Amino acid sequence: MSKLTVWAPEAKAVTCHVRPAQPGIDATAAPMVRSDDGWWIGPVASAGDDYAFEVDGKGPFPDPRSAWQPRGVHGFSRCFDAGQFAWTDAGWAGRDARGAVTYELHIGTFTPAGTLDAIVGRHLKDLAARGIEMIELMPVAAFPGSRGWGYDGVSLYAVHEAYGGPGALQRFVDAAHAEGVAVCLDVVYNHLGPDGNYLGQFGPYFTDAHETPWGWAVNLDQPGSQGMRSFIVDNALRWCEDFHIDALRLDAVHALVDDSPTHLLAELSQRTAELAGRLGRPLSLVAESDLNQPQMVTPVSEGGLGMTAQWADDVHHALHSYLTGETHGYYADFGSLETLDKAYRKVFVHDGGMSSFRGKTWGAPVPDDMDRQRFVVFASNHDQVGNRALGDRPSSSLSPGAQAASLALILLSPFTPMLFMGEEYGETRPFMFFTDHDEPLGSAVSAGRMSEFAGHGWEALYGGHVDVPDPQDRQTFLRSKVGPGLGSTGAQQTAIREWMSHVIRARRLTLRDGAWTRHPVSLSEAGPRQVTMSGPVAVHANLSDAPMQVHGTPVAAFGKVTELGDGFTLPPDSVALVALEED
Repeated sequence: MSKLTVWAPEAKAVTCHVRPAQPGIDATAAPMVRSDDGWWIGPVASAGDDYAFEVDGKGPFPDPRSAWQPRGVHGFSRCFDAGQFAWTDAGWAGRDARGAVTYELHIGTFTPAGTLDAIVGRHLKDLAARGIEMIELMPVAAFPGSRGWGYDGVSLYAVHEAYGGPGALQRFVDAAHAEGVAVCLDVVYNHLGPDGNYLGQFGPYFTDAHETPWGWAVNLDQPGSQGMRSFIVDNALRWCEDFHIDALRLDAVHALVDDSPTHLLAELSQRTAELAGRLGRPLSLVAESDLNQPQMVTPVSEGGLGMTAQWADDVHHALHSYLTGETHGYYADFGSLETLDKAYRKVFVHDGGMSSFRGKTWGAPVPDDMDRQRFVVFASNHDQVGNRALGDRPSSSLSPGAQAASLALILLSPFTPMLFMGEEYGETRPFMFFTDHDEPLGSAVSAGRMSEFAGHGWEALYGGHVDVPDPQDRQTFLRSKVGPGLGSTGAQQTAIREWMSHVIRARRLTLRDGAWTRHPVSLSEAGPRQVTMSGPVAVHANLSDAPMQVHGTPVAAFGKVTELGDGFTLPPDSVALVALEED
């Protein structure tokens, strides 16, 4: 049992409505008592009790810090006691996000049931057996309706009820740790969704001093900003402490506009480090940033923002454009072997030079001595697949050899590798954008999606008229599901799955101390579309129509190689690994 509290610094009166879980006890509406710091203190409530707050006669509204919204984002909150769960992971030492083979998944589409509990068991064991070291869950914060990507969450402390609620997240993390797998949670602090966002009813959580793609910015530097700053920092630490989360992926941090002396990210970095010290295990913060600034992962003590790692979109763009030949939109500056080589050696292609898509100079160079494991790279993720007009994966158009090359070039790179669910076996089912909004917002979202993809060269890319899937149509969601009886199967998927196991086994050679100093990364071509990534384990990919001659002895091959003296021949659409670091 604990007292209910809420931050509402500008309110004149706050009333707490409580509906006890225990039968026979009547609902109550009690005035709350204001404290000096803008917080209001209310009655005592027990786990399972439902409650909401009425602010100056408006409402009642759910608790901004509600852990549980069993009746959706507009309903009463429910008291949840995180301390009741019997954890079994006392022996879990934790895992740093840097260097961890990461696997991004969407809970609702990863299994037929679409819940956290449905992943526990065979699915977790299978991922662990395939070398996955960290699972990155797309956002779990409660959002309107039952299905969605989660980036329009409005109850940021709650776990989406359709996924199983807060108790299911605790069970999932505990089970993952039992399999030796860490858990990263995708969190969105740069905005809240438009439906069910009641924060503004309680206080100055937002400001019109800054604009973002979603409208008013979260208030990080204007009068009353301490409320929102505490709201975000407390939320992040709570996931790590009450739910044993190992890492947080921070969505689009470039939209966190903060002109205060200490940037929110620097404050969060310091507070997270303090909590990690107290818990005795590493806690990581992984930023998604469009800025191409190494300052993002520079320690706070050295003038940086202190993120553990950041996503490196330029590596994705360079690899995707090289493999597919796509050069539309933001791929305009990518596609050549030289650009791919620069991305692998320097991380940022746009590192102070002109970005034609942005129409301005962009980014800054990454120091040569900066740890490359601070950069998360991928050939697919939810954005790069789901924000295509049809949600089509690279595997739906790439040859088997190109898919095998993509896996090896990501997993055997000097960076921290991340796969998108299904990529490990060449899933070809799409991952599309889907929502479940009430009207009139639902129709507006559908119309906006159609309008968004009216241009951008999609018809030229797909070779004809494009029927953009309606995000509100439940079939769009169902067609995005993978899992038993749903995901792609066949000889090609079996071959890709086996290749993945070979690549994971070879990966250990890239993790040896000094391996990348002895064998620096670079990309070169022996002939057109005959590419080699040099490193501790060299990746040779023949994406041409002619045989490729390679020196050395292959430790693994995708396709049939012919050994010739001190080398071998790679036939078209095949890949081979040659270990340069001694086993």
